[in-house]
Amino acid sequence: YKAMGKFFKGLAASGAWACFDEFNRIDIEVLSVVAQQLLTIQNAMKSGVTKFIFEGREMKLVHTFAVFITMNPGYAGRSELPDNLKALFRTVAM
Repeated sequence: YKAMGKFFKGLAASGAWACFDEFNRIDIEVLSVVAQQLLTIQNAMKSGVTKFIFEGREMKLVHTFAVFITMNPGYAGRSELPDNLKALFRTVAM
């Protein structure tokens, strides 16, 4: 989760997009922390601020930041996303 936090910091500060493939292969414990990290960034974006506190440090926020995930449910080694994480993404089926 620390590596994900660093990744999110860079994305949010630069306004970049990222797509995480097979996101549900990450351990459930890590996914729960990731949900809190993303919620912090999303709340800052909704507030319209350009600086916010993330993991104890003030950082810049560029509002073009976005995170997308892909999942392959039902395969071995995959887990369901925690509800607090599911709520942060829109579902699209293909």
